[in-house]
Amino acid sequence: MEWKIYTKGGDKGETALIGGTRVPKYHQKIEAYGTIDELKSYLGLIRDLSEDEATSELLFEIQDRLFTTESLIAADSEESTHRLPKLFESDVELLEKSIDKMNETLPELTSFIMPGGHVLASHAHIARTICRRAERLTIKSAETHPIDPLCIKYLNRLSDFLFVLARKFAYELGGKEIKWKPRI
Repeated sequence: MEWKIYTKGGDKGETALIGGTRVPKYHQKIEAYGTIDELKSYLGLIRDLSEDEATSELLFEIQDRLFTTESLIAADSEESTHRLPKLFESDVELLEKSIDKMNETLPELTSFIMPGGHVLASHAHIARTICRRAERLTIKSAETHPIDPLCIKYLNRLSDFLFVLARKFAYELGGKEIKWKPRI
């Protein structure tokens, strides 16, 4: 059977959550998982630009966890999540261990830094801001719709990971880390 990419089901501005509930395409859950999809796509760009195989493999795994996060947010009820992949505390721990490992080789952070310094660092900073937006939208949606709290925790830790990854790229690829000097 051929799988068609278009269903025409959304032609009137609605889409279905996992479980079948029809909602407007601007629904809070759609905004949240749509932003995670944007982040996931941006991480694909970083993965393609990075020549570090270990980083690329880790980003691929993170993209997989983001697919999981999207599906959990897209569920219309707890019953709809039973056959979906799950996030685990170990997924958050992997991000934390990766942050700690990267920090071992980086200079101590003593002030805010300006995003930039190297093309890959800039891309990681953009991904970080997309991740923060996804986190805010997920938190907002969780106020009125059931969402696994681990989704929020994962996004929070991922934004920290992306900040440190940006620093790693700048440092290892010969870029600059420019400290913010507030004009007072």
